Amino acid sequence: MPQSFTPDVHGHIAALMIYPVKSLAGVAVTQARLLETGLEWDRHWMVVDAGGLFLTQRECPRMALVQPQLTADALQLQAPSMAPLSVPLDAIGPRCRVEVWDDTLDAMDMGDSVAVWLQQALAQPGVRLVRFAPEVRRACSSRWTAGVLSHTHFADGYPVLVTTEAAMVPLNARLVDSGLPAVAMARFRPNLVLGGLEAHDEDHITMLEVGADTDRGIAPQLALVKPCARCPIPNIDPATAQSHPGVGDALLTYRQDSRLNGAITFGMNAVVLSGSGAMLRVGQPVAGSYGFE
Repeated sequence: MPQSFTPDVHGHIAALMIYPVKSLAGVAVTQARLLETGLEWDRHWMVVDAGGLFLTQRECPRMALVQPQLTADALQLQAPSMAPLSVPLDAIGPRCRVEVWDDTLDAMDMGDSVAVWLQQALAQPGVRLVRFAPEVRRACSSRWTAGVLSHTHFADGYPVLVTTEAAMVPLNARLVDSGLPAVAMARFRPNLVLGGLEAHDEDHITMLEVGADTDRGIAPQLALVKPCARCPIPNIDPATAQSHPGVGDALLTYRQDSRLNGAITFGMNAVVLSGSGAMLRVGQPVAGSYGFE
């Protein structure tokens, strides 16, 4: 059920991003359906090694160069110097056991031909593509959700990652001052980028309400529950798959977060309180309530 709250800040959706295959390139969209598990098709597929363990850009930076696209009936993958690959959205496959962080669960293997394509694209023998099984429920850790029961697919831990458009300003100022080029928000792989707010306002917003879906009259509500700790992936240039420590070094100067014992954070993980099924659109208004500690 929707919760009542008094908004402290107003903005809009500046960008929406989905990542159909975990840790491959993202897709900018103008609209996306919000589900309990996150944006529709987000992290719905995942690359695993021969033992079923998930693979990310941490181990394989080349994943950044594989570009997904969603058509009406297929997931399409493109990689440099390779013919595109098409995987039907309704494809099913044999059940297999996979691991993503602390969870072991059933998934659907997408077949040998898809696996061979990925192995060539990533130069990684033995990797395979799996799809989230429809009957599986992967619960988010309740430690941060204040009792809210939430589920996600193959995201690291929570359904939606929220950032502010303005957060790139202080980061890029530090990069330029140190003689490095500015970088884009794509480094941080958010789902929901908010405009019209101060840099890192999401750190202090506890609840976010999106303007009513004009199709269904639903005003979705998200609870921003946990800061997003950052690994080395933001150091990887998504255009080249080359890594440089500059981004991480810059963040270290001002983004150590006491809520996570000094870990570097950028963005907030969110769970869906209400409005599953609503369509989110770029430009939609948002309102947030602060929860300063």
